[in-house]
Amino acid sequence: MFLELAFGQFAALGPAAIFDRFCPLFTGLGYGMIAISGMVALYYTVIIGWCILYLFISFTAVLPWEDCHPDWATQYCYSYSAADACAAVNGSIYFNQTCYNATSAIEGNIHHLLNTTHAERHAPAQDYFEVEILGLSPGIEVIGNVRWKVILCLAAAWTLTFLALGKGVKSTGKVVYFTALFPYLVLCILFFRGVTLPGAMDGVLYYITPRFEKLTDAKVWSDAAAQIFFALSPAWGGLITLSSYNKFHNNCLKDSLIVSFGNICTSLFAGFVIFCIIGYLAKELDMPIDKVVDEGAGLAFVVYPDVVTRLPISPLWAILFFVMMITLGMGSEFALLETCLTAIQDTYPSLRKKKVWVVLVTCIIGFCGGIIVTTQGGMFVLQLMDNYVSSWSVFIMAAGESALVGWVYGADRFLQDVQMMIGPMSRKTQIFFTIFWKYLSPLTLVSVLLFNLIQYKPLAYGNYTYPGWANGLGWVLSLVPMIIISALAIKKIYYTPSGNMSLFEKIKFLLKPSPAWGPAHKVPQFKMDDEDDEDDGIVSNPNFTITNIREISA
Repeated sequence: MFLELAFGQFAALGPAAIFDRFCPLFTGLGYGMIAISGMVALYYTVIIGWCILYLFISFTAVLPWEDCHPDWATQYCYSYSAADACAAVNGSIYFNQTCYNATSAIEGNIHHLLNTTHAERHAPAQDYFEVEILGLSPGIEVIGNVRWKVILCLAAAWTLTFLALGKGVKSTGKVVYFTALFPYLVLCILFFRGVTLPGAMDGVLYYITPRFEKLTDAKVWSDAAAQIFFALSPAWGGLITLSSYNKFHNNCLKDSLIVSFGNICTSLFAGFVIFCIIGYLAKELDMPIDKVVDEGAGLAFVVYPDVVTRLPISPLWAILFFVMMITLGMGSEFALLETCLTAIQDTYPSLRKKKVWVVLVTCIIGFCGGIIVTTQGGMFVLQLMDNYVSSWSVFIMAAGESALVGWVYGADRFLQDVQMMIGPMSRKTQIFFTIFWKYLSPLTLVSVLLFNLIQYKPLAYGNYTYPGWANGLGWVLSLVPMIIISALAIKKIYYTPSGNMSLFEKIKFLLKPSPAWGPAHKVPQFKMDDEDDEDDGIVSNPNFTITNIREISA
């Protein structure tokens, strides 16, 4: 994280332009990062759309998923309130949304059926999400129809994104103050409520009890790495993009420490909040904690919606929770889209004066790209993209980026550039970062990648296993950044004048920084009251470089 913050801040360039100057041979590395951010934004916004839909639904006296409803409930739907009411009638038994008296239970062998399906029963919230909201198809082979409520909420999510990003990074920063801080308020409220629920301590003990055998599972390491990459956004282009707007002498080392440790503490605290509630749910369902909910969307759209139904004033808790989810999602969405927008404007500087139109067109394209995820088979598409797009190639690019700085450019040389910005660093600190950039970071990421390749299994969602062609499509998506990097490297080699250079000498030449590489603070500073001023003459002046324009814009 420190590497990328310092990298973007030093040159005041986004990923599309910075690698072309830093290491021309790997100019595609920046575009690979942008490709990942763009693909993730397509399906990530749909999740925000689900949250918006649930928020609207929560404005009601009684939440619709409190009980099993015949329009969407499956045979395994288990309503707590109905079960409790049934049990109060002379020991009657509740099964398959029906209350059986003692005689009927014996005649119908209900006790045996109840034990047989005990492990499969689930809360109404699960059926509501999968049947009523998603209309979930049997698999990715059956895409089905578009869910009109979901697509309307997807449009609302992209509209919010446009309104927040349309005026540039200054307005984005103001919005992020709310999107970053409000979730902490909701988490605290949910924590203090969660610890008072029966079964909460069982969930907490499950959370803090180590299971060291899991360290031999490649998926655990992959999920851990993916979580960090999602939380901090290294190798996605977001850190380089946002740090490029920093002042040149900003202490990016302090920023990276605050954000990194803040992320760790937030994750640990959120874990306590989550497992208090999961422990409570396990007690209610009379099920093992690890069987209560699967990974992925189930936590946000099954566990929490189900729990709030048994809290006093349940619609209020649901509203608070989904407002928090929307603010969290929008905060991440801003970083993803700002990465893409900065890349467009760095590549085509003339578009800086048409920022609003660039944002509008990008949001329209993003909305159209996300339509397939709003279909009945959209959840399977989302899981496919989530598992392949944001893992394998990200690890490779992060390792490559670290190796470029540590070995090709030189860790010592880069640390000199950093000290030009933030001042002298102790020798121990320099050694610490040198070891990480040259050895630990690349080796760890490559090891995780190899570990996962060795233990690779075809993708599955619940009891559904993806067909071979779907996994093949996932691999194609994961290789998109690699294809971009390779294609642009070949293009650079081909169009570089050869002179008397051999292929090896040409590659060696392209590994060196271009003459345009250097610190942003060497560029004359210009003050501008309005970044969209029509009379500033920036674009028409041939002496203005990308760096000039970005300095003025910042």
